[in-house]
Amino acid sequence: MRRALVPFGETEMEILQVVWELGEASVAEVHARLGRDRAYTTVMTVMRNLAEKGYLTFRRQGRMYVYRPAVPPEEFKANLLQRLVDRVFGSPLELVQTLVRQESLRPEELAELQRLIEKLDRSNEAT
Repeated sequence: MRRALVPFGETEMEILQVVWELGEASVAEVHARLGRDRAYTTVMTVMRNLAEKGYLTFRRQGRMYVYRPAVPPEEFKANLLQRLVDRVFGSPLELVQTLVRQESLRPEELAELQRLIEKLDRSNEAT
């Protein structure tokens, strides 16, 4: 069986984003933030699944569970990006070349990329 390129569905990603923003949240808080287009039971099930996968932790508070991120967003994004690079692009250089070729970077983003490259060069020269 092939593993999905992105191992998370849209609802899982939305719920993780809400919990990262709030710091901790109950199912009811996440459901309220997402709006009524998701069933309460769906949000509850997805949050439980995210906890089982190790992306959320929880504690019992009275009759409800309060969830917290188990993985910081930066670590999550880095892992997801590495998976994308490995499976689609083959290297970080190919990813950046694709972004530049597609002209999907705004001028200020290109300038920031140039600053990051220069900083990396200076760091490599110092070692």
